[in-house]
Amino acid sequence: MATAAQIKALMKSHVDKDDQRFYSIALQMAAREARQGHTKLACEIKEMIEISQKSHVSAVPARPTSIVQKVKSDLSGLLELTHPQVHRNLLVLSDEIQDRLDKVILEQRQKDKLAKFGLHPRRKLLFTGSPGTGKTMSAAVLATELKLPLYTIVLDNLITRFMGETAAKLRLIFDHIKQTRAVYLFDEFDSIGTQRGSNNDVGEIRRVLNSFLLFVEQDSSESLIIAATNHPELLDKALYRRFDDNIRFEKPKSGQIRIIIENRLSMFDLSHLDWRSIEKEAEGLSSAEVTRACEDAAKEAVLHHDTYINTELALTAVKRRHPQYQ
Repeated sequence: MATAAQIKALMKSHVDKDDQRFYSIALQMAAREARQGHTKLACEIKEMIEISQKSHVSAVPARPTSIVQKVKSDLSGLLELTHPQVHRNLLVLSDEIQDRLDKVILEQRQKDKLAKFGLHPRRKLLFTGSPGTGKTMSAAVLATELKLPLYTIVLDNLITRFMGETAAKLRLIFDHIKQTRAVYLFDEFDSIGTQRGSNNDVGEIRRVLNSFLLFVEQDSSESLIIAATNHPELLDKALYRRFDDNIRFEKPKSGQIRIIIENRLSMFDLSHLDWRSIEKEAEGLSSAEVTRACEDAAKEAVLHHDTYINTELALTAVKRRHPQYQ
């Protein structure tokens, strides 16, 4: 089924009368259903979209559009710019993952030194792992540490109704990557990186992937390109060799869980907590879920317990973050 975010985005695009975004989101929903094996439903959605597009195109008179304005408009819908301030000390990751991110930062900072010996820094990265394990936050950390802007690519706007449009839009993005050094994040990359040749996909998604493979292989800019996915098993095998490094993020272990809690609840006295019980209860949760549990406990303490957090309160907040309580 469609995600809540997709349904809300679909409704918003309808209210805003943004037909192109409406069709893009609908096609992404079709692709999601196809990946889950619901091929009949995916084809029906795609057929309805095509019928609607044909009637809309015939009903709307053509009007000339400035090339400069069109490019500018398309690009603004494809890239979301942020200037994050997320430093390394806010990340709680395993030593191995932290070391690999540190190497990326070091190589980028010393890229001129590497260039003297014909060497190039890591800059095309694939982040994989469960939701909430720090992939997006790590992209923000890289941008912060390297003093670069962060551009997040809006993938649903890449999926358009006419063949050739997706390649043109991707070319716009990679032109921007070449012209403006920054960190570029393709989040939820499995939505376009699905294995080619599968029966459970949509043709336009394959065209997006083929275009991406071509552009990322040809790219020789100084920007960092990051693709992040929660479902690496869905990715086309050809993708892996296009990246300089593949970093797999994992859910926090017991020691990391304690650090996350101490960082988030630093304003509270935690010296009396039964850490063994809390860490055991939090096993299997992502970093983001542990953080939200901390926020729940903090709000409960401030509103009802005179800012006092005890073990029972912390355990209750953590338990409610497990799937069976959602």
